[in-house]
Amino acid sequence: MPSSSPAQRAAAHPARYPFDAPDNQLLATWQEAGHSRWAFTHMEEVTAHARITRSALPADPTVRLDAIAQSIPDLQRRLEETYTDSLVVLRGNDILAEYYHGGSDADQPHLLMSVSKSLCALVAGALEMEGLLDVSLPVSHYVPELAPSAYGDASVRQVLDMLVAVDYDEIYLDPASEVQRHDRSSGWRPRLDGDPRSTGDFLATLRGSGKHGEKFQYCSAGTDVLAWVIERASSLRYAQALGRFLWQKLGADHDAMITVDDRGFGFANGGISCTARDLAKVGRLMLGGGMAAGGRVVEESWVAEVFAGGLPEHMAGEGFAQLFPRGSYARQWWCTGNERGIISGIGIHGQNLWIDPSQDLVIVKLSSWPEPDTAQWHEVQTNLLLELSEATAQLG
Repeated sequence: MPSSSPAQRAAAHPARYPFDAPDNQLLATWQEAGHSRWAFTHMEEVTAHARITRSALPADPTVRLDAIAQSIPDLQRRLEETYTDSLVVLRGNDILAEYYHGGSDADQPHLLMSVSKSLCALVAGALEMEGLLDVSLPVSHYVPELAPSAYGDASVRQVLDMLVAVDYDEIYLDPASEVQRHDRSSGWRPRLDGDPRSTGDFLATLRGSGKHGEKFQYCSAGTDVLAWVIERASSLRYAQALGRFLWQKLGADHDAMITVDDRGFGFANGGISCTARDLAKVGRLMLGGGMAAGGRVVEESWVAEVFAGGLPEHMAGEGFAQLFPRGSYARQWWCTGNERGIISGIGIHGQNLWIDPSQDLVIVKLSSWPEPDTAQWHEVQTNLLLELSEATAQLG
């Protein structure tokens, strides 16, 4: 029998999901509509990952939408219209509602995108509590390689609060933007000629655009800088530090995952995947003043400062401030400043870790919006989360 050609052998492999081309390498297309719904729950098959270890506790029982649907009769339709993959509504330790779409379930990790930033900040807070990290010091104290960069003379605290003036365009659909170059250097997209070969190489190229500390500038690069600082302060790989100082104390039911670049550096700004239930435990940690099932993660005062928020004037003109006029950003968390005191971890394509202290409530909504980041999608999602908060209050 004649041997098959390389092209024939490649075409013989089954598609990874219905309608996908058998030879699709996916790296160039996984964030696009038509691919993202599968990719966001199979990140281990798209990019390299490092395991974040955990200590297992029994899973909570599953509850459906019935109770909250009495107050929001069209809830399931709205979840479907906003491309929801997972929803968990947790008050105290009780799951009030839970929803999964298609191939998602309670045991399926989902990409968190920039909710990953809020987890990174918790690790920094843990190191601060242990006396291993001084956030008043400049980044270059911990990472001398970044001394010539925009971040060299910024304090770690300014990085935490995204008050660093840096020449970086966070325009997700523009191939010429820094955020796409950042993605390519970190292994999230195919590299182009001239791209840095790793996340660290990319961070070292960034230059300042003004004076630090005066204005909020959302910049994904800052969280990867923070992860590099964490590595130096802890003498651990970022994934190891995330496991030791957060995940192993969280009482997680499952291991989490994080994408890594060619050098094994974790993509701290957006690369974590975990289950919706385990992410809800992070919300419980915040509502518990920094205490988790396995012990204290951060000081109570650290959590209190997050809930207090930053200075709203730093966020003047930002889209978040249009939804929440008293909105601010503090330690990699979005702070609404509304009457409920809600804070949130937010990621593109519809990821939310919504924490409402007025109701002792955590809502996790993990999604796969067809576009990464639009004002319309954020408004629709925010209104639904606010209604879910109000609906739980009616349950008594």
